[in-house]
Amino acid sequence: MKKPKVRKRGVVEKIVKAPHPNIPEKAQIAVEDADHLYREIRIENTLETEDGEKVKLKEDAKVDVVIEADPASTVPKSRDGNYASTEAKVAQDGDDPKPRLRKR
Repeated sequence: MKKPKVRKRGVVEKIVKAPHPNIPEKAQIAVEDADHLYREIRIENTLETEDGEKVKLKEDAKVDVVIEADPASTVPKSRDGNYASTEAKVAQDGDDPKPRLRKR
């Protein structure tokens, strides 16, 4: 079964240089349609191509931010835009959905 997901556009606002050689460089990404106070995320600036080659994002790069969740961690949305009971059981197997970045 496919995982429910949402894709949001984003742009790399800036590259945050590592303050120490043991700390990885970060990419700050502004996510479109996110609440103003929560629109920036920072991730380690390392991506991997299909061939396994390590690459990094450039400033002003257009990206897709994809959020996937295990079906057991979601509840149906009703026709009126509200969600089913907040008492819904959430998976307890320890599998946290992980955000994934895909360069457009």
